[in-house]
Amino acid sequence: MNDLSDTKDGPVAPSARMLKGVPVSAQNTIYSTFDSLKMLASVGNVKVGLSMAPSAVRGLFLGRGREDQAAMPSTHSTHFDLSYNSEFPEMYELYRRAVSNQWNGDRDLPWETDVDPYNAERPLIPLDYMPFPQLEEKGIKLSDKEKLRFCHDWVAWSLAQFMHGEQGALYAAAQVTECVQWIDAKLYGSTQVMDEGRHLEVFFRYLDSKLNKVYVINDNLFVILDDLLTDSRWDVKFLGMQIMVEGLALGAFSSMYNFTREPLLKQLLKYVIQDEARHVHYGVLALREHITKVLSPKQRLEREDWAYEVALLMRNRFLGREMYYDWFEGTSLKLKDWDDVVLNAPTMHAFRQIMFQRLIPNLEYIGLMSDRIKPAYEKSGLHTFLGLKNATQLTGEDLLRDADAFRVFKDH
Repeated sequence: MNDLSDTKDGPVAPSARMLKGVPVSAQNTIYSTFDSLKMLASVGNVKVGLSMAPSAVRGLFLGRGREDQAAMPSTHSTHFDLSYNSEFPEMYELYRRAVSNQWNGDRDLPWETDVDPYNAERPLIPLDYMPFPQLEEKGIKLSDKEKLRFCHDWVAWSLAQFMHGEQGALYAAAQVTECVQWIDAKLYGSTQVMDEGRHLEVFFRYLDSKLNKVYVINDNLFVILDDLLTDSRWDVKFLGMQIMVEGLALGAFSSMYNFTREPLLKQLLKYVIQDEARHVHYGVLALREHITKVLSPKQRLEREDWAYEVALLMRNRFLGREMYYDWFEGTSLKLKDWDDVVLNAPTMHAFRQIMFQRLIPNLEYIGLMSDRIKPAYEKSGLHTFLGLKNATQLTGEDLLRDADAFRVFKDH
């Protein structure tokens, strides 16, 4: 296993001295290309790397996520259950809970709320959560009004990635409902398809009607979604969506819920977090027995490595580069410097803390945290979350309470 930040992995980019005098735009292209090649070369398990390579080419080099439509062919099998035996009572109970907790995005949210990004009393995100001091160190000084607009765009970028992820979750939930073998799981899966469609609806409506800005999907998020949607194995789809993407999204939603002071967005996120808590719970229920009792040791090792690589991809590479190209392309700020700023931003630190606090215990619970892989997580600084509560031990209310209690700065 390799840490994506490890400079000895993959092709070595040209040094700053070699690039002296090269236009910033050309430097950015060179840096981005080498960075993508390094990501591919850093994958420790060859089979995992080969399986991810087609999606990486489509997302990182061909830019399929920046087109209006993206075809993702899938060859999974549908499991038609003609026995109708209810064999999973805990999952059936989760289904009944999901049915009783459905909400209506049009009726139940206060869409009449005036969302003003320049209202300091109800900020989309507090100014001191943004990396303005670090930007100033790189020579970028923004006015007070520009800082408020930057906060608006940061939230728009974050919510756009949530929205794109929800569209991927909609399709993955539908695929998994076809693939999964238990009738109780199919019943629950049908409620998740509805949930994901509703989440897609409300995030788009907020972006379109309140923020008036929608960013394209992040290339690395596209790679992950393309990889799991095109994989024929039902348990990899399940692992990718229900544990990795949904688990990490739960951390992202919780951090945004914590940061924002805008009441409509806060209520929207509250509803979504409660849904997502059920989704991740569903994932760990379905996968624990399959991974620990059905898969061969070789298959389990491959899933373990795949989960680690996706964890690193999501930790290191959601750097808001779409924001960089929107705000700073053509300035003296280089893409590499932007990456450094974002990685060290207080909000991103908090996001990673909450995100992996939810993910790592679930991987441990379902059997993808062997002694073989633990040193890799330790090297990447993610081992501190081992032993914490997993999704079967947490409710949506627990997650909201923890999000409210988390603070980046003591005075907030």
